[in-house]
Amino acid sequence: MGRILAIDYGKKRVGLAVTDPMQIIANKLTTVASHQIFDFLKEYFQKEDVEKVIIGYPMQLNNEPSEAVVYINPFLKRFQKLYPEMPVEQVDERFTSRMAFQTMIDAGLKKKDRQNKGTIDAVSATIILQSYLEQKKFR
Repeated sequence: MGRILAIDYGKKRVGLAVTDPMQIIANKLTTVASHQIFDFLKEYFQKEDVEKVIIGYPMQLNNEPSEAVVYINPFLKRFQKLYPEMPVEQVDERFTSRMAFQTMIDAGLKKKDRQNKGTIDAVSATIILQSYLEQKKFR
């Protein structure tokens, strides 16, 4: 069984999270500058057995895609062109940044650490992935 990789793609940064090989728990992986994501993915896919990729797809309250999809859709197209055999699922990422910030407060992170946008992006990817795993249990 391979890992599941979650991607929280943003205009400047990409938050990444990954499951353990048994796909039980999501763990924060890292944050990468958006322009470096494909170099990172190439290297990561060579080192790790990744079975599926989950990509956060931002939706509005009315279930329409948010304006951020103008950055995500080109990324998705390029990803699928480079990795056509890799299964990809889009997951609603609504509110994950707020949830990540609150999670960091609840975990006792200092204000300085909570202001690190990269940390918020990686925690958001972890929340997206953990939510996906929990939904998968009930399918």
